[in-house]
Amino acid sequence: MIEVHHLKESRSRRITWMLEELGQEYAVISYDRDPQTRLAPPELKKIHPLGKAPVLRDKEEILIESGAILEYLIAEYGNGKFVPEKGSTDYYRYLQFMHYAEGSAMLPLLLKLYVSRLGEAGAPLHPRINSEIANHLGYLNAELEGRDFFVGNELTGADVQLSFVVQIGVRSAGRDAFPNLTRFVDMIEARPAYQRAVEKNGE
Repeated sequence: MIEVHHLKESRSRRITWMLEELGQEYAVISYDRDPQTRLAPPELKKIHPLGKAPVLRDKEEILIESGAILEYLIAEYGNGKFVPEKGSTDYYRYLQFMHYAEGSAMLPLLLKLYVSRLGEAGAPLHPRINSEIANHLGYLNAELEGRDFFVGNELTGADVQLSFVVQIGVRSAGRDAFPNLTRFVDMIEARPAYQRAVEKNGE
């Protein structure tokens, strides 16, 4: 049985959603954050020494990092789906977005979260952070102009990997700010596999 080790209020939705798309059985093991520090509990370090989530355990493999987990699941269970043909233009676009989601797009969103906890001390950083968020969301909105998916004509791992960034962006900026991103969020959240992931594991 595939295990997804999930820290509440983290990014594991991408993994459970992909497992539902793949039709794979899995178990979710959930961990609560420390109410004061908001950090993961020590028990998560028993699975992986970093104590971060999500963590995937499958057969002899233990993997961290959402992008790596998605690529593993697609390679092992996708039967050619959810990834473009290697060497194609779409494949390199796919690789770009798989790395971009956490490598670039998430940083200003995380900074906004952390700096907001500083109160007035963080105020000088807000304009730069908000500018970077608008820059990334504007880029992604433009990349969806005239298309439903970020790569090709059907769902790929890149769409799943970018979903967290886009959902947070739409909720933060409002539904009218980036209409293509709002359309994308509505579409993915209506997918039966996404809805099954929510029904089984909560929002």
